[in-house]
Amino acid sequence: MWQRAGWVPLKSTFSGCGEYPGGGEYPGCGTTEDGIGVTDWIGAAEASQRLGIKQASLYSYVSRGVLTRRVGQDGRTSLFDPDEIAILARRGRPRRAPGASELVIETSLTEIASDRLWYRGHDAIALAGRRTFEEVAGLLWTGSFETAVAPPWHATDEAIAAGAAAQAALPSGTLPLERLQVIVPALAATDPLRLQLDQPAVVAAARSLIAGLADCLPVLSRGAAADPAGQAAMPAAAAPPGAAPPGAAPPGAAPPGAGRAAVTDPDSRSIAARLAARLCPPPVPPGLTDRVQAALVLLADHELAASTLAARVAASVRADPYAVVATGLGAVGGALHGGASLGAELMLAAASKPADAPRVVGELLRRGERIPGFGHFVYVTGDPRAVRLLSMIRALAPDSPRLAVADAVLAEARRRGLPEPNIDFALAALADVAGLIRGAGEAVFAVARSAGWLAHALEEYARKTPIRPRAIYTGPPRDSS
Repeated sequence: MWQRAGWVPLKSTFSGCGEYPGGGEYPGCGTTEDGIGVTDWIGAAEASQRLGIKQASLYSYVSRGVLTRRVGQDGRTSLFDPDEIAILARRGRPRRAPGASELVIETSLTEIASDRLWYRGHDAIALAGRRTFEEVAGLLWTGSFETAVAPPWHATDEAIAAGAAAQAALPSGTLPLERLQVIVPALAATDPLRLQLDQPAVVAAARSLIAGLADCLPVLSRGAAADPAGQAAMPAAAAPPGAAPPGAAPPGAAPPGAGRAAVTDPDSRSIAARLAARLCPPPVPPGLTDRVQAALVLLADHELAASTLAARVAASVRADPYAVVATGLGAVGGALHGGASLGAELMLAAASKPADAPRVVGELLRRGERIPGFGHFVYVTGDPRAVRLLSMIRALAPDSPRLAVADAVLAEARRRGLPEPNIDFALAALADVAGLIRGAGEAVFAVARSAGWLAHALEEYARKTPIRPRAIYTGPPRDSS
């Protein structure tokens, strides 16, 4: 287990009296016999000195439940009970093998507690439907909601031209997430100030980058509708503004000259509206943009998910914002992460009617495969994001035959005692019900989480300390000859 000095796991934060995990009251709680209260608790530097260890080791004891940490009145200072420190000093250093995934990082961005999700103290589930994605991104980046009078998010014409041309060279069956992975470095190449890492510069780059992700995806036409198997045709190219796509346009592609101009004044429209137009063959059904907006808000950050950790590591060594997002995009498509929504899309597509749900779920189980879109590492009673988005989908299309299929799969999963659905299943249901192109769920996930990756990058840029875990070598012994 590794932890950087000055970082404290939120799960171990102590702010009141109680008992040790193993029993017995915390020494120093309340008022002592001579009337001295918890203000006598000592700081991390003194606690480390008394134990003869580094502060990084001190905080690792906190994460393992060996020591109790109290937060000072300023909300940041770490305080430790001197009696508890004395007991540990007499016992000697605890011995325990490091646990799996025991990397802990202090953050002021997102908290997951009691099966709820909070962005800087705001209930993320409540924000969905009340705030826009842009407002929530501003909250994560700066600590306050971006106001309605803030400049609209847009990338430069040069950036759009580069990003659109880069993804246009990909094969026609390329998924949206794979296109985003190509678009980002093209956008970076057009930003000569990308290595400027102060907060205003990073926030400006973040707005441009996320706008570019949406606006560089191909423009869809009516010919891009989903095929009978539920897999939508993916057009190969979206032309830069004023330019025709190279080569012959494949079925479903926009006509030559289409690009940002195909969407009415996209720079003045929300990211949700622009993204929905790139993922849903026209006409975009009423209410879809609101559901995409809610999904973007719900997915903007999620503490230290795998892609976020990767992005933080990149930012900790001063990678620029585009490289941070590229790093996150490389991890988010994993089958146990954002890529699970694609698996759930394919599962739903395999059922043409509700009666097919037992067969589809049963075949996956018989092959020993995971049922994509069910269960989550950090939620015990269920993913609240999925509950919120699924309820919005039901309100959008209560009589949809594809919603009936999704509900049948849910019923079959519960009948078999599977975990509750997660946000990946909800994204897949949204894509299926709304007739989005194949892989749309992954794209919504990636664009949304880019805001979170960049918020975590801002924290790392301010800390200026590389994340450098150490490995425990388990290979053959050294050759002594």
